Parts: sequence; C-alpha cells; structure tokens
Amino acid sequence: MTKYRLEYIWLDGYTPVPNLRGKTQIKSFDEFPKLEELPLWGFDGSSTKQAEGSSSDCVLKPVSVYPDPARTNGALVLCEVMMPDGVTPHPSNKRATIVDDEGCWFGFEQEYFFYKDGRPLGFPESGYPEPQGKYYTGVGYENVGDIAREITEAHLDLCLEAGLNHEGINAEVAKGQWEFQIFGKGSKRAADEIWIARYLLQRLTEQYGIVIEYHCKPLGATDWNGSGMHANFSTRYMRETGGKDYFLKLMAAFEKNVDEHIAVYGPDNHMRLTGLHETQAIDQFSWGVADRGASIRVPHSFVNNGYKGYLEDRRPNSQGDPYQIASVILKTVAEVEGAEEGGISAAA
Repeated sequence: MTKYRLEYIWLDGYTPVPNLRGKTQIKSFDEFPKLEELPLWGFDGSSTKQAEGSSSDCVLKPVSVYPDPARTNGALVLCEVMMPDGVTPHPSNKRATIVDDEGCWFGFEQEYFFYKDGRPLGFPESGYPEPQGKYYTGVGYENVGDIAREITEAHLDLCLEAGLNHEGINAEVAKGQWEFQIFGKGSKRAADEIWIARYLLQRLTEQYGIVIEYHCKPLGATDWNGSGMHANFSTRYMRETGGKDYFLKLMAAFEKNVDEHIAVYGPDNHMRLTGLHETQAIDQFSWGVADRGASIRVPHSFVNNGYKGYLEDRRPNSQGDPYQIASVILKTVAEVEGAEEGGISAAA
C-alpha cells in the first residue's frame, strides 16, 4: 500500500468572505483514493470562527478529490463543514444547500491582483505606474514585470495536472492584475473547481512572498480597474430552446431580483459597480448586446442563434462565493423555466 498525503481543504466561518483552510492527513491506499474511501475528519472550529471553545468540534466531509501535483502521492480533498454528528451541515456550509443541476453550465472569470510590500506588483514605492491601457493582455517586462507570468503559468500547470477544467489566463487591465477562467457543468462542480484553483494559487505564491488580493476595488476610488468574477451561464433550455420571448422574461426576472443577487455577489461591490468604467450602477439593472457596461452582457452569438446559448452576468465580484452566485442565478432562471418542458426548477 502507498501512503498518501491528503490535504483536507475547507472554507472557514469568517464573514463576509470565508478563508480557505487546509490540513494534511496521511492514509494508506492501494491506489489513488476514491471519494467514498476518504474518512470524515474533525477539526477545532473555535479557531476558524465555526464553534465556541467550550464545544469546539466540527467535522470535515470530503465532497471532491483531485490529484495534488505539488506533492508526491498527494490528494486535494475539498470538504464541506458539518456539525459534530457528521450529518448536519454547519451554518457556514453554503455548498450543502445551493440549487444545482448538471445541465446548468458555469464559466467563472476570476480576476485578482498580485500584491507585494503592500502594493500591486509592479507599482512604484510611491505614486502610480503609467496609466491603464497597455497592461491588458500585455507582453513584455514593462507591462507584466519579471515574475507574474512565471506564477500564472505555474498555476495553470498545477490546475491542469489536478484535473481542473481551467480554460485560460490573461493579464488584466491594471498593472499587477491577472485573470484565470474555470468552466464546470453544474453549480457545485464549477464552484468546487474555482475554490481549488484559488487554493492552488495562494499556496503557490507562498514561495514568492506574494499575496493574492481578491478585493473588488483594492485601489479605492481611483480610475484603476476593479476585479470581478463574471459568471457566464447557460441551462439546457437556454442552449437548446431559448427564444426572444423567453429571454425577455428572463431579463425581467433578473431585474426583479437585483437585491437578492447583489447580496451574494461579493462585499464592497458598491465600490466597483459605480456605473463608470464598464459597469452598471449597483442599484440598477440593464442588458445589452456586447455591452460591457451592462449588468448582463448578451453575446452576438446568442442573438444570432435565435436567442439561444449563454449569457454573462458581469456583476459578481472577485471575492464572491461561487456557490452562492451560481445558486442565486439558477433560482432566478427557475422562475422563468419552471413551467417550461425541459426547464430547471428551484428544487433542481
């Protein structure tokens, strides 16, 4: 038998944004462990804002497992947090209660900043670098520096070797800002892989003394770009049936549920969704074909294909919880599709 290094990974109880946590367990298996072979494992919830010290036990329940490319005989074990009985989901466990359906596809565009010495990577000690313009998809030392591409390429390799459905990387609009994309079929799968990709990025950058800054507007009220996590989504009905009447009903449902969406699209979004810099104001809703300033960007391909395909919600921000983002989108879609043959329902 082979001894495997199992890295149990979970989300803590911090609000409004949970932190990733991880600890290693050594277990022997004949081959790479299957999910059903992985045991529950306890931890001290009083140290993660998930329990009181007088009753500190919490339980980790494995829900996904991936090869850990950075370790010999390693496995990344994503877990839900459970109460001490190992059956009841902990109140901080959002994954356990979300709307999910394998016919619902999500593509998340995760933006972030590299930070070093308290400022974005490549920023001078005081003041600012040259204005935005040439950094997006930039090439060359003057645009991306000497280490960012090395890290993003290494992160891409790790994600692919772990089996994540990683779809691409690019330098973003601000200096020191980058993006990666993850696609998944089903809310839970897509969100699981975003969290594992975030984990791999943060663990990788430990080696470089670099911090990953996910705040949606880390440079505050300036013209420098904020960070989003645009959610591209489709349902089976949207891809195969669609239609203009369906689309207009869907947009009306999204407009009606603005407050519910914004509540889970990430903290401090008012700093980013100002109505300026290719965003719609946080308290308004709009859609537009190829309009980067709309709440929902409608691809030309969607319209040209008879209002069928996928849509992009541009409002979720870089700190958003992908479980809740996917779930609230599907709840809204279900309001429209629930009565349609082949549509999803809120109970999916």
